[in-house]
Amino acid sequence: MSWGPRSLFGRNFLLIVLLIALAQIGSALLARELLLRPRLEQVADGIARNVAAVRAGLVALPVAQRAAFIDAFNQQRTPADGSAAPDNPTAAPLTLLERRFMRTISQRVTADGTDVIWRRENGRSLALRLTIEGTPYWVVLPGVLPAREFSGTWIAASLTSALLALLGAFAIQRRLNRPLAQVVRAAGELARGGAPQPLPEEGPIETATLARSFNQLAASLAQTERERALMLAGVSHDLRTPLAKLRLGVEILADRTEPELTASMNRSVEEMDAIVGQFLDFARGDEAQAMAEGDIDTLVGAIVRGCADHGQVVELALGAPARVRMREQAMTRCLTNLVENAFRHGRAPMGIRTGADRDAVWIEVTDQGDGIAPGDAEALKQPFRRAHTARSGPAGAGLGLAIVDRLVRSQGGRFELLSNTPRGLRARITLPR
Repeated sequence: MSWGPRSLFGRNFLLIVLLIALAQIGSALLARELLLRPRLEQVADGIARNVAAVRAGLVALPVAQRAAFIDAFNQQRTPADGSAAPDNPTAAPLTLLERRFMRTISQRVTADGTDVIWRRENGRSLALRLTIEGTPYWVVLPGVLPAREFSGTWIAASLTSALLALLGAFAIQRRLNRPLAQVVRAAGELARGGAPQPLPEEGPIETATLARSFNQLAASLAQTERERALMLAGVSHDLRTPLAKLRLGVEILADRTEPELTASMNRSVEEMDAIVGQFLDFARGDEAQAMAEGDIDTLVGAIVRGCADHGQVVELALGAPARVRMREQAMTRCLTNLVENAFRHGRAPMGIRTGADRDAVWIEVTDQGDGIAPGDAEALKQPFRRAHTARSGPAGAGLGLAIVDRLVRSQGGRFELLSNTPRGLRARITLPR
């Protein structure tokens, strides 16, 4: 249904409306065929017999008395205002029911050789012209038919029943749509890395089963995440002891080995320590820290000053005066990871820019390296994924960008890897205002 509503609620409601409309049309057709048509046939038979009787009476009477007989017959059927049957055969247009009524009677009357010409009279009477021996006589028939094929009462009852059915359908569909909307919101929160509240397992069996299944899925994912974090934390913690022993051994052997070899061993130990630190960061997370309003420009300025203390030059362009709700410790970790990633894999000059628009505040960490392939952006945000062609650098665990992505999503934000101009990479964090 490409032309109809896209939501399940809209489609079901439209379907219910169409079904009710078809039911009303069907009931009208049935009423016409089963009630109105038999009644029409019965009335037409009675009128045809009366016309035949009037014709027979006129034929039996002397010619001089026929006009008086017709006047006396019509006088009993003229309206209460006393208006006589006009001689003008062009009266007001006949209704569909009256035309069908006249066709039915004409079929019966013309079988007796009567010349039938109809017109509507005042008071919704019908006038029939009989031609006997060349002389026309107008016979006024009583208004035996309703003014409309469907009376106002029938229409009001139909509209009322349709309205009640629509209200009932709206209430039922809304009751079904509410749990589905809750599942959609909870799934979105789960996709952003959050921990949605358990859904109420109530209502119809289908929706209750859906809510129960989603709750089990969320609980299973949370348990898996906890077990993975516990495993990473345990392994990383256990590795710290042998790393400390290696570092101590290198210092002890420093006087007995070549300086180049000692420096190489120290670099290897530092790289392993950095990888273990990434494991711990990924396992620990900062979701427990409360959200609070903070100043992005102040936080970014502190990070740039910290880089300068270590001899790392980062160009700074501030433009986000608005305060934003965030986890300050998590954002510090995110930006630190991105800056270290830029120095490790990119080329100078490095930069941090901030800005704000109507709905969000953004921070960009830029470098002038080789950048990444357009199709690698999403893959590089997955744990243990690293670029193999577009970016080069020392070995790592491939958790830095995954940590940033998870922490940003847990704060309701968005993390993107974009191409820089004229070259390099832009790592952009966007937080809602």
